Amino acid sequence: MHKRSAIFLRQPDWYSNRSGTRSGIPADVASWIFETCSLTQRLKKTCGVRFRVAVVHQRWTRPWPDEARLLHLGMHQWALVREVQLFCHRKPVIVARTVIPSDTLKGSQRKLASLGTRPLGEVIFTYPGLRRHSLDIANVACHDWNPGLRESLDINRQTWGRRTVYGIGQRRLLVCEFFLPSVLGLG
Repeated sequence: MHKRSAIFLRQPDWYSNRSGTRSGIPADVASWIFETCSLTQRLKKTCGVRFRVAVVHQRWTRPWPDEARLLHLGMHQWALVREVQLFCHRKPVIVARTVIPSDTLKGSQRKLASLGTRPLGEVIFTYPGLRRHSLDIANVACHDWNPGLRESLDINRQTWGRRTVYGIGQRRLLVCEFFLPSVLGLG
């Protein structure tokens, strides 16, 4: 297992959300990447009680350099990294990675450190001051996934993902979501 991630062997290559980047995204993937509401809410509407979250890994570690830059962290600062799988009808549909700086985990946001199997979107979308600062897009190659996870999720082609920096007041967190082929049929 990589010390910075349990889901990836290396950081995905991210691209700014520009028209050139968007033009290569298939329509069924684009509806997920550019979803403006909570993915949790969208999945709960589709899956009902058959929606669940499984924590793959959660620990304090140094984020990847690109993540630290987006969160305005020094290269040696640590953050809470939470990696999860979202399931619909017992089938994994999304893999997510959240990076939360320690400064963000103060006050009412303190509960973000102890979500367990509760979905992050269920919590952050209730914050009245929640803002999206940026959106980047990735197309992750099969060989970049942790081999054990890649095998268990049956990932045999490139996987699209999005990375969003959210702001809660002056505090930030980073949410990366990767859309498995099984999510594309959910509409």
